[in-house]
Amino acid sequence: MGEFLDTALSFPTVIFSFLLLVVAGYWLVVITGLFELDDDAAWLGLGGVPAGVALSLLIALAWLLCLVGSVVVGGGLLLAVPFAAAGGAWLATRGLLVPLRRLFPEGDRASRGDFVGQMCVIRTGSATHDFGQAEVTAADGSSAVVQVRTTGQDRLARGDKALIFEYDADGEFFWVMPYESEL
Repeated sequence: MGEFLDTALSFPTVIFSFLLLVVAGYWLVVITGLFELDDDAAWLGLGGVPAGVALSLLIALAWLLCLVGSVVVGGGLLLAVPFAAAGGAWLATRGLLVPLRRLFPEGDRASRGDFVGQMCVIRTGSATHDFGQAEVTAADGSSAVVQVRTTGQDRLARGDKALIFEYDADGEFFWVMPYESEL
């Protein structure tokens, strides 16, 4: 065990050991729900899966290859080990991501902003500047009941049609105005 730790904490493996600790910390934060897996690592040629997955796999493989390379190669070639490990890890990661891409379907994820510009129907007794709910239909045909607010003195009654014109992320509600269908 002592030789393993010596190798893992000595140059050049220590570079990737530090990055591996960062990856472990990242996944602890993801598990607690503070971060979400969103972005794509396409800029590295590793697209199709969330960046956290691709980069974690890349760093773990680079660490492993660097660890093995540090033991196998000695002397003056030790400087080339991290570069060879990074290149080999990149190639291996590209190959391993092929089956993983099926787990992360492509396409835009639905967001609340998709409702902006849509017509909705007031479902509560009324909708005012501080209260209201409305039903809106998404592009895929599903419907959702969302929180809505009107501007100024507008007051909408149950069954009235309204146009969603903005989403307030801080308040988590949509701004609506009366919808005139004859326009």
